Amino acid sequence: MQQPTEIIVLSDGPANIIEGAWPDRTIDQVTRAELHAFRVEAPRGRVLVCAGGGYLRLMHDREGVEAALWLNGLGYDAYVLAHRLPGAASPDGVWPFDIALTDGLSALEKIPNDLPRFVLGLSSGGHLAGTLACQPGANLAGVLITYAPINANHRDYKAPAGKPDYPPVEKQAFYDAWPIGIAAQPHGVPACPVFLAYALLDEMVPVEHALNFITTARDLKLDLDAHVFGQAPHGFALRELAGTQGSWPEVAARWMAAKAG
Repeated sequence: MQQPTEIIVLSDGPANIIEGAWPDRTIDQVTRAELHAFRVEAPRGRVLVCAGGGYLRLMHDREGVEAALWLNGLGYDAYVLAHRLPGAASPDGVWPFDIALTDGLSALEKIPNDLPRFVLGLSSGGHLAGTLACQPGANLAGVLITYAPINANHRDYKAPAGKPDYPPVEKQAFYDAWPIGIAAQPHGVPACPVFLAYALLDEMVPVEHALNFITTARDLKLDLDAHVFGQAPHGFALRELAGTQGSWPEVAARWMAAKAG
């Protein structure tokens, strides 16, 4: 198991405890915001990696460290974000709805912008990645969003219709505040190029999330590459690639290289 080059502390609090055994470790209670840096010699760019976990925990290895090591192999420095979770216990009660955004912005401040910068997010981490890409001054060459609930968890755009709100209330409030890729919500339209990878039959994250963004990209003439894989499971990441989704890492690598210039 490869250890990070450095752990960069972004907030007060005790160090996070990583649960389980490699390669399936998780962070179930995020006690402070951290960046786990995986650096290479002479990088071509730098990537902030946002792992998923439904804003309830973080899939630290599957959607964090494994993505970082893949990016290292492509020549990028990678930084895995451990962000605090909306509605989870904090020293003063619970963390607010936008705590993950706060931590993501703190992470971007720590990542040098002397080279092209990207954000890669998987599952709920993709929603956070999309939200970061909408922030003024983010200075990103692109954002990669993979099987993420970016807009159809919002109360006005839910798929399927009538889907209950997500607990805790702070988590639902974050989805409501940031529907990514909806033309009627311009604050949630990234200014940088976007790469999407989704599963057509995903029941956890319906394909409407991607379709809504595709419609917006067409109408607003955005720089979007979207890929929907017919038999891919939710959470395919870099492991479950025995299908057409097996091409997504190579396609994403070419896309990043083109956007990095």
